[in-house]
Amino acid sequence: MKNIGVICEYNPFHNGHTKQLTMMKEQGNTVCLMSGSYVQRGEPALLDKYVRARAAVFCGADLVLELPLTYALRSAEGFAAGGVEILSALGCVNALCFGSETGDAEAVWSAAETLLTEEFSVKLRSVLASGVSFPAARQNALEQLGGDGCLLEQPNDILAVEYCKAILQQNSPLRPMVLHRDGSYHDSADRENPSATVLRERESWEGFIPAAALELFSASVKYRISAGERAYLAILRALPERAFEALPFGTEGLWRKVMNACRTEATLEGILAAAKSKRYTRTRLMRMLLCAFLGISEDTLRSKAPYVRVLALNETGQRILHTARRTSSIPIINAGQTPPDSAYAELERRAADLYGLFADRGTPMPPNSEARARVIPIKER
Repeated sequence: MKNIGVICEYNPFHNGHTKQLTMMKEQGNTVCLMSGSYVQRGEPALLDKYVRARAAVFCGADLVLELPLTYALRSAEGFAAGGVEILSALGCVNALCFGSETGDAEAVWSAAETLLTEEFSVKLRSVLASGVSFPAARQNALEQLGGDGCLLEQPNDILAVEYCKAILQQNSPLRPMVLHRDGSYHDSADRENPSATVLRERESWEGFIPAAALELFSASVKYRISAGERAYLAILRALPERAFEALPFGTEGLWRKVMNACRTEATLEGILAAAKSKRYTRTRLMRMLLCAFLGISEDTLRSKAPYVRVLALNETGQRILHTARRTSSIPIINAGQTPPDSAYAELERRAADLYGLFADRGTPMPPNSEARARVIPIKER
């Protein structure tokens, strides 16, 4: 039976994710590559990565691996490329499943091909010179070349295009599987296809999240950026100029604008408001600030992940893992195992320890919890 991969965050896991996993399991086993303690929008994950991974296995995943930190915090292009790189490197994953608001596989693939042409690069530079934001410039350039600019408007469509781009660029053996994503990514309150953005703001998740996951989540600590704001600001205010200059996403002098905001504004929202402009999105600034908080430079963010970590699995997942250990070109480590790269492991240890500072209420993860973590296979029902 083939193994089908999905690159995900599950922040939080909800009914829409169960629907996707159910569709995937009709065609094969499911391998999830999931962001860990921090997510691509530049925030701490709402729930601990081991809790989210177990919830996924309870609801249809067979094996959950961690998308390395330096891949999880990249732009959409880097996030997709990193995920495709790792799933391809496992050597036993046959397909990549992802959602799309349009659900038009042919249009998504065609857009990806266009974005990789030299003609598109020339057109993009021309549009950027007019002063518009990068997302708007990409959409405009694609439309001028006859592509469907709407594919660069909605978040799942954007990622779908980036996944296909990565598959093409890397000559990956992964076969794209495009599923239509019902509901709105940002504001859907539909119980079958809820928005994770909406759920993060809700007190009650009943009806929106599968019962097995809800029971687990209800007993778990929530992590929010607001809860750790003072710790966040303390680190940002103490950073030297050279650290800001080395940050990712800080080109065209943006790093200096962010540095000045960190040294003059009293709140995180104040920093974002002072640094934001039509050219730079809030999400880019959030990722930049989080990298500053975690001590991640441009060089570090671009570094190749030296290993991938197991977060959760069932008995089928154990068999997939056994195969992957024979076929993978990237080391796979168990929770609590000493990683093969000490510098990268130290980055992860520091990031995991700082994650505990964002606990909203309850007892947070203690320092050095990564070294004490253990993954026990979950029995299949």
